[in-house]
Amino acid sequence: MTRTNHSPEFRTVGIDGLLVTFADRMAEDANRAALALRGEFEKRAWDGVEETSTSLASTYIRIDPTRSSLAEFVPRVQQLVRTRDWYDASLPPGRVLWRVPTVFGTELAPQLDEAAKIAGLTPGEAIKRLSQSRVRVLTIGFAPGQPYLGPLGAEFNIPRQKDLTPKVPAGALVMAISQFVLFAGPAPTGWRHIGQTAFRCFRPEMQNCFALNPGDEMLFHPITPDELDQIRENNSDGNGGATREEIVA
Repeated sequence: MTRTNHSPEFRTVGIDGLLVTFADRMAEDANRAALALRGEFEKRAWDGVEETSTSLASTYIRIDPTRSSLAEFVPRVQQLVRTRDWYDASLPPGRVLWRVPTVFGTELAPQLDEAAKIAGLTPGEAIKRLSQSRVRVLTIGFAPGQPYLGPLGAEFNIPRQKDLTPKVPAGALVMAISQFVLFAGPAPTGWRHIGQTAFRCFRPEMQNCFALNPGDEMLFHPITPDELDQIRENNSDGNGGATREEIVA
């Protein structure tokens, strides 16, 4: 795999935040670095750190400015970052693999054929490759609990649509630029709707309302529309027929 040609950059955010950026665009090793650094902060539990989060290629750390200052904090983080090659670091523990039943194509996900054509594949070959792609939750964003997933193979580096689809439903699996997004709720999108699930990413009635965490992984297993109807009839846990297993490093 090609390594990211980028050194970590440090930017302060207001009076209480620090952003460590590992690349200027999405790359697997940069995302790995961001997740690993956040995991290290979670493990070390530094006094004064109030919050940590990740984006596609960055780690954000927020401090309590009444207990520390960025002038003191930034050099500590820079020293920590210099201690290892974060781009090749192990991902943090506690991650989960989800296997999610998914209808690819049909009237439930009507843009599969178009996406396959742009990728230079038949619909059947596209479904085979997509359903065998074990993807990582790269980040959560845009809507509560909504994951960006990838990276997919280079053949799926297809552009977004020029026009918006007015609405896709919750559980829609959409694709563009070598990534999936699994929609947490109904919304318009410029990404192509290629699969449909009954998986609920956002569960506000539950204590842990986000089903997924950055670093989790997902596989989307093909099923028929009739099988999806049966799953929807008995989906009280919101998993949409998905199974989960702990990932052993």
